Amino acid sequence: MIQPFTPEPIRFVAEDGTPVQPLPARFTPDLLRELHALMLRAREFDRKLITLLRQGRTTFYAQSSGMEATQVGLARSIRVGHDWVWPYYRDHTLGLAMGVPMAELLSQCLGTNSDSSRGRQMPHHFAAQAQNFVSISSSIASQVPPAAGNAMAQKYLGVDELTVCTFGDGATSEGDWHAGLNMAGAAKAPAMFVCENNQWAISTSIREQTASETIHIKAKAYGMPGYYVDGNDIVAVMEVCAYVADQIRAGHGPALVECLTYRVGSHSNADADAEKHYRTREEVEEWLGRDPITRIEKLLEQLGHPVSAEERADLIAQTHREVDEQVLKAEATGQPDWRIMFEDVYADLPGHLRDQEAFLRAEQTGQTGQGGRA
Repeated sequence: MIQPFTPEPIRFVAEDGTPVQPLPARFTPDLLRELHALMLRAREFDRKLITLLRQGRTTFYAQSSGMEATQVGLARSIRVGHDWVWPYYRDHTLGLAMGVPMAELLSQCLGTNSDSSRGRQMPHHFAAQAQNFVSISSSIASQVPPAAGNAMAQKYLGVDELTVCTFGDGATSEGDWHAGLNMAGAAKAPAMFVCENNQWAISTSIREQTASETIHIKAKAYGMPGYYVDGNDIVAVMEVCAYVADQIRAGHGPALVECLTYRVGSHSNADADAEKHYRTREEVEEWLGRDPITRIEKLLEQLGHPVSAEERADLIAQTHREVDEQVLKAEATGQPDWRIMFEDVYADLPGHLRDQEAFLRAEQTGQTGQGGRA
């Protein structure tokens, strides 16, 4: 039985791959190998995107390396395309595991004509209509109140959908976070709030931003249960999130899930030397020893179904080839034309924007007169 407000994170698999409690029957070797492949694919996607950054082919990226078990586990615990996801800016692994095509993610990162937002959104801030994956925003916790409103609408309409809202630990120190959870709690809305606690809000550690011993205990203030999970144990993440989703669908109201994990990479390409500025190499090495991909590999080995070195290498090579192919396809579609600034917003373009469009058209064709007017 999954219990709320446990003093220690709920865990099924120890860091050395040993089960600490019986594995649920659904976690067959085949499923575990599938989950391993999803996690490894996301890790290598991370590495390839860092290469694209260094090549100047994109301008922003936030890694999720080290957090794969949390995001893949969550993706496999909800009804993709039925439930709604309000993500935060480190959730591309969640998107990939939900089936968002890699081509869509790369097109958005590159801002090419194959990007559904046509280059008008910050890189690595994608949305996916088929998966009900709402557009990512950089504003910390800004997704939480509208996610609560989305869940309130679901309750009003009487549908069996639920709203999943993810955020980092830093978001829980924002006013929007408290407002959103308070609304959802008061309305008994069908919302699952998932804190991907990677312990660093850019350069601010969790101990510097809150006096609360954990994040999940904050759920008590909003009249909802809080669950504490080992976010590097994919079995625990899937079991807890699936249980919570069932409870919410049964009409028990919202819940807060805290997945304790770690961001082993930098916050983004804006702080590439994190170990030099705000955290120690020893801390990172400690968490590298708790790597979620290594843990599931050790579990499979203990179960007698090891992932061979050749199989692992093939999975990595396959991901690298896929990224390379999709990047070339996206770039071949070209860069969006300047005219897109005036499209897809108004059915009838206001006069002042028509004037600006005319000015830019004249400027592009070299027909501007004195003073820059057409």
